[in-house]
Amino acid sequence: MAGAALAAAAGSTQLGDAVSEAFLYPVAHRLIAQCQAIYRIEGTSAGADNDVRLANERGLNVYYRLDDIPQVK
Repeated sequence: MAGAALAAAAGSTQLGDAVSEAFLYPVAHRLIAQCQAIYRIEGTSAGADNDVRLANERGLNVYYRLDDIPQVK
């Protein structure tokens, strides 16, 4: 995954270490700022829960099931 390679190049040694936390969340937040909606994959994740919170604050649609995502025509 490109994100993992970039985090490693920045000095991260494992997911959740200080470098990872300082790098990955801000990047995700900048990406969300460019989105029209997000898809929340099942599972426990404080980071993903925070992404949903940010999406809700921005008025974005948050989808929890692939079947709920509108088809593009």
